[in-house]
Amino acid sequence: MPGSGPESDGIPRGRIRRSAPVIRLAARSTGEAVIDALRRRDPPPEVHAQRAERYVEVLGRSKGALMKAGQMLSIVPIFSSADPINQGAFRAAMSRLQADAPPMAPELTAQVIRTELGDGPDALFCEFSYVPIAAASIGQVHVARLHDGRPVAVKVQYPGVAAAIRSDLRNNELIAVLIQLLQSVVPAISRSDPKAVAAEISQRITEELDYTLEASNQSMFADAYRNHPFIHIPDVIPDLSTRRILTQELAEGLRWADALDAEQSLRNSWGEVIWRFAHGSLRRIGAFNADPHPGNYVFHLDGSVSFLDFGCVKRMSPALVHQVEHIFRAVVEEDAQAFWNALVEGGHIDATRGPTPEQLLEHYRVRYEMIRGPQPFTMTPDVMARMIESEYSLTGAAGTYLRSVKTAQEWIFFNRIEMGIYGVQAELRSSADCRAIVMEMTLDGPPGSPLGEMDASYWMGRAGRY
Repeated sequence: MPGSGPESDGIPRGRIRRSAPVIRLAARSTGEAVIDALRRRDPPPEVHAQRAERYVEVLGRSKGALMKAGQMLSIVPIFSSADPINQGAFRAAMSRLQADAPPMAPELTAQVIRTELGDGPDALFCEFSYVPIAAASIGQVHVARLHDGRPVAVKVQYPGVAAAIRSDLRNNELIAVLIQLLQSVVPAISRSDPKAVAAEISQRITEELDYTLEASNQSMFADAYRNHPFIHIPDVIPDLSTRRILTQELAEGLRWADALDAEQSLRNSWGEVIWRFAHGSLRRIGAFNADPHPGNYVFHLDGSVSFLDFGCVKRMSPALVHQVEHIFRAVVEEDAQAFWNALVEGGHIDATRGPTPEQLLEHYRVRYEMIRGPQPFTMTPDVMARMIESEYSLTGAAGTYLRSVKTAQEWIFFNRIEMGIYGVQAELRSSADCRAIVMEMTLDGPPGSPLGEMDASYWMGRAGRY
């Protein structure tokens, strides 16, 4: 029977078998880099492109945690600090992992749906396309139509992917190699703690395996933003959702590649909406959608955005929410002492051996340039490159400070989400009065833009609920 064998889905099993291709890839890429260095030459662009294609091929076949780590390589802000040749070649290839992974066979898709929902897709839906519109690391998405006429997206988890992922996450050597690959492409992130990164990957992917958790997360956000003027969360169809199947309202609009070609006024709106969704969710419901890559957004011509994929939602403690607000307040008010106090309170620096308040605020000048600089501020890839270098590089002027800084697990998530959002805004080249928006969201100031006025009106109508 098709799909009945232990590896009929094409996902290789076992720690050694799954790690071997990546280890060979790392060794080959490292060897090529050494040869290039000895010859004192930079390889031509086609060589970078060939290396990037090898990453995609190996990680795309692996699925599971391997491929998820590959997707992390394609996050926009990381590549902003790579050299221009590497940046273009790897971004072009790796971005395909976000929405163009090798799909599973139609009969296997039907088998998973039948097992989970008790009947095949042709009976459960009046229309079902067996050609997926997206195929990623854990599952793939199909367009369908309910018997009442509503268009839906059906996410189907690959059979056997859970066992493969658990094997990956137990393989510390494999995760170390993946981090090594990332650092070989972008040296500025050499400060990243492998143990902390491994813990984040493990927690995030483990959560994403359970679509019932994702459905619960998504329903929470959909309820909070129902009928919002510019933020849209697709509704979940509970009767057609299980641990391995998630059926939801179909969000139709522009995807990332097309959004980048839109007129600048639309890109300004989308950049602000994404920022408002992240920080507004933190403040209103104490939670983040913790996967801010461009494949999770659908862009609309009225300036609104639909948000997808709630497999990993990070709920933040009230204490951390207050710390974030105190940090932004201190930055806006140029209060070095308050900024220092907030980071000491969060356990990031030692009150007796750490930097002075003035040194600390100066170190973060680049990261918060969007707030402290002239307004309106335009986020660009060059700005992101400076942010990444300032935030992560151990070789710069702040190297001594960075070696002593401590980052709590909660803040690892927050930093990744925030930098990911800034990276999306950089690719959009979006402009906004960032200082006014931050004052609105953290200092209870007046609406900082027309979108802020619409947002304030929405939440006023829901007073008492959030």
